[in-house]
Amino acid sequence: MANTIEVKVPDIGGHDNVPVIEVLVKAGDRVEKDQSLITLESDKATMEVPSSAPGVVKELKVKVGDEVSEGAVILTLEASDSAPSSSNENKAGGERRGEGTTSPGTSGGAKAATASPASPAPSPQSSPRSLIKEGGEEAKAPQAAGASGRQPDIECKLVVLGSGPGGYTAAFRAADLGVDTVLVERYASLGGVCLNVGCIPSKALLHAAAVIDEAEAMAAHGVSFGKPKIELDKLRHFKEQVVGKLTGGLAGMARQRKVRTVQGTGIFVSPHELEVKTAEGTKLVRFEQAIIAAGSQAARLPMFPWDDERVMDSTGALELKDIPKKLLVVGGGIIGLEMATVYAGLGSEVTVVEFMDQLIPGADADLVKPLAKRLGGKLKGVHLKTKVVEAKAGKKGIEVRYEGDSIPDTTVFDRVLVAVGRSPNGNKIGADKAGVTVTERGFINVDTQMRTNVPHIFAIGDLVGQPMLAHKATHEARVAAEVVAGMKSHFDARVIPSVAYTDPEIAWVGVTEREAKEKGLRIGVGKFPWAASGRAIGIDRTEGFTKLLFDEETHRVVGAGIVGSHAGDLISELALAIEMGAEAADIALTIHPHPTLSESVAMAAEVYEGTITDLYIPKKK
Repeated sequence: MANTIEVKVPDIGGHDNVPVIEVLVKAGDRVEKDQSLITLESDKATMEVPSSAPGVVKELKVKVGDEVSEGAVILTLEASDSAPSSSNENKAGGERRGEGTTSPGTSGGAKAATASPASPAPSPQSSPRSLIKEGGEEAKAPQAAGASGRQPDIECKLVVLGSGPGGYTAAFRAADLGVDTVLVERYASLGGVCLNVGCIPSKALLHAAAVIDEAEAMAAHGVSFGKPKIELDKLRHFKEQVVGKLTGGLAGMARQRKVRTVQGTGIFVSPHELEVKTAEGTKLVRFEQAIIAAGSQAARLPMFPWDDERVMDSTGALELKDIPKKLLVVGGGIIGLEMATVYAGLGSEVTVVEFMDQLIPGADADLVKPLAKRLGGKLKGVHLKTKVVEAKAGKKGIEVRYEGDSIPDTTVFDRVLVAVGRSPNGNKIGADKAGVTVTERGFINVDTQMRTNVPHIFAIGDLVGQPMLAHKATHEARVAAEVVAGMKSHFDARVIPSVAYTDPEIAWVGVTEREAKEKGLRIGVGKFPWAASGRAIGIDRTEGFTKLLFDEETHRVVGAGIVGSHAGDLISELALAIEMGAEAADIALTIHPHPTLSESVAMAAEVYEGTITDLYIPKKK
């Protein structure tokens, strides 16, 4: 006996009126469950809608060129009794079509991964799981109690703890390889610290500050815009929109890949079980393998009154509750200087204190000088080799006392941002209950396959050591997910670039000049000043330069540093050059477009080679 059902468009990531670009079946065709029926294409993604049941197509309800939304009827299907009576359980997904297509809201233009048809999903026998009804309700089958003595609420092949850039990449890559995956995230939105309260919102605010600064600078060239009027609610909304586009895209991709998500704080209770505290109560997740991507948190110095909201970490600063008249930034590293740039651009009087003898201590001193000079004209003061030794909450503000070589004259501030680094969360996840070794500082040691000392548990990202960077975490994530799926992957990156999104930006990769001197390496340096760059002159930003470091024996590039506008975009070419073992001539003889900032890379190589024509450098006798 057969019954007729309607097959409808499932959840497609919240998008409406998505065009149908291909109809893959016709009336009378026999289709199997999960067979693709139509192809949809939004402005950022291409996806196929699968059948919710096996059967015979009775009538098509759409054609090429139609626009559909969630719930629209695609076709009617004469299905067998065993088929679902409704298509509501039909999940978004299907294999992505076309190289380089991405889901709405994905960042960085990364290519969408394509599920491998040669990698079937784990069988129920090898990885039993709860049945998920529409809306996320779980229908639990009887299951045996595990090491915790409790029956699990959810079972899976792989659990990923944390959904930052590393966590969601691991979960999505594993799902693409056919691994039944559960993703646990403490925030209401996927994306972890980076997307929700870190990298992404900070860049949105830095953009606003840059526009204000550029508008002000143009007054010297005859174009005046007047004093900016800042509507804080609208600016805050812009920042939240940026975040929402990315986190919403991740949620859609999770559904399309059939990655189950659980919102809550996860703690290991045994080597194969994770307890997740959710708004609905505690859930027990039993897994065969796990990837820890729990990240890090802002370090807090004990002398500050953290119970006073006027003392902020980076998360609090990004909330943008107000624009303080006087702001103290404690810490002259990347995060501190980025937020100092934001608040100074919005009108705050900003003072920076740094314990070390230079800003951004990880970068070469010459790279930092142009930034320090520019900040000198934008901030109230920058004080090196200075630290705060006492901070008290007073009626007029946060009262501070300093020690060091350069004592600021301001001692009372409306707000204080403490940005002195981040500490890993390794000691906050019950790792010992899983048998995973964690260092006293909270780091987890891993091998090149990202395995911990427990073979079925992996760790990635900030937890496994410096540098604490999102782009490092994503590459580690792919390795871990592929090893989980049985592939022979290893993390073997030669270099990892770093970027400070200040104004000007600072970016570096590979060996620094200071490191080369400390290690006694024989290197040669090619440095091209942007004062000789047509593009830099045209945008009135000639303070920067491009510096390349070469091995004197092989002439291969081993390091690079750039300071100036868009330095973070330019450094990728040099990361690739180091990975590929490029020599100075390879870079110099590669034709770069003119006039661009990127041609400064080739010209720096020409300086080293002695072939530069855009500068006059007397030959050494």
